Amino acid sequence: MNLTERDSQYLWHPYTQHKTASLPIAIKKGEGALLWDDNDKEYIDAIASWWVNPFGHSNKFIADAIYKQLTTLEHVLFGGFTHEPAVVLSEKLIEILPKNQKKIFFSDNGSTAVEVAIKVALQYFFNKGETRTTIIAFENAFHGDTFAAMAASGISFYTQAFQGMFIDVVRVPVPVQGKEQESFDALKKVIKNNNCAGFIFEPLVQGAAGMVMYEPNALDELIKICQDNNVLTIADEVMTGFGKTGKTFAIDYIKQKPDMMCLSKALTGGTIPMAITTFTQEIFEAFYDDDINKALFHGHTFTANPTGCAAALASLELLHTNEMQNDIARVNQCHLNFQEKIKSHPKVETTRVLGVIFALEIKKQNDESYYGTMRTKLYDFFIENGIIMRPVGNIVYILPPYIITNEQLQKVYQVIEQAIEMV
Repeated sequence: MNLTERDSQYLWHPYTQHKTASLPIAIKKGEGALLWDDNDKEYIDAIASWWVNPFGHSNKFIADAIYKQLTTLEHVLFGGFTHEPAVVLSEKLIEILPKNQKKIFFSDNGSTAVEVAIKVALQYFFNKGETRTTIIAFENAFHGDTFAAMAASGISFYTQAFQGMFIDVVRVPVPVQGKEQESFDALKKVIKNNNCAGFIFEPLVQGAAGMVMYEPNALDELIKICQDNNVLTIADEVMTGFGKTGKTFAIDYIKQKPDMMCLSKALTGGTIPMAITTFTQEIFEAFYDDDINKALFHGHTFTANPTGCAAALASLELLHTNEMQNDIARVNQCHLNFQEKIKSHPKVETTRVLGVIFALEIKKQNDESYYGTMRTKLYDFFIENGIIMRPVGNIVYILPPYIITNEQLQKVYQVIEQAIEMV
């Protein structure tokens, strides 16, 4: 049996209906923006393997940092202990985070980073003797698959089996162009009519919703409304963080700053699972008490894993090199050039670009669903042509490794143009 056949005997894959899905592609090697399957077919990884791999596959600089750490200290429990990689990483992050962020809590992935933030928002008010049980989130948000993160997410088919089991979440419209005031008014109404603890949002770009984008000044206003009403704000930067939007964090585009931030994905350059939730000093102090019951009783076995911290430190060093910043600007310019070329195509509804993110909406032929016929047809066409992309319904997006070459990008664009003609 080949690897794919052996896989099908025992493995259960994410977001997969195994009865109808094609068998998975067995990947044996990666380098830069490229992957190769077990038949030596080459693929361009145009979505950085779910947005985690900005510096390319098999990056030697990160691999060397991981190896060095593994030969010194691979792991130690973080309850009652600490180690240099975690301390140094916290120092490096505090230097680049918004100035109000003062405390760092480690977990394992984007969902758990969000889970921590939501629990903290709720317990913050509990510790102060206030009853606040409502979390505010955007419509069509996606924040992860653990329970609180899933409750805050708004894509119904992900969550419909669990309705009635969630924490209290109320949704407001995304302040896309022309609908900003509708969003502001909805937020004020929700806060007035509910005991709201926190507002969680994907800053400037809703990833799983199809790279839906909105302007920084709209987010500034939403955060200001929350601040005026003592509602904590949570920036879910799991997707947008570490250069994706053209700045280190999407929050760097706005004036108001959130009370909490959630980080993961590109944190370790796509190598080792790790996540971080950051907090203001004021939030930390609500848990700092002689009463042990006011502590944050949350933890993960691999919290602040030293090897993951070493990978994250290497990733941060790479991100802030002139070479990598130039690559981000180069990819952005290529996207803008392609946008100018394709935006007037008769089959194209809209296009949008921010940083290394490009999204294109194909005009619907019917009521196209998230995993509908068009999406499947597009996905299969991309795979056949050696491009790894995962369309969201009728929305095609690119979010590549920063080191992707211009030639590789041009091939991606060319295949997208062919796909538009094909559907």
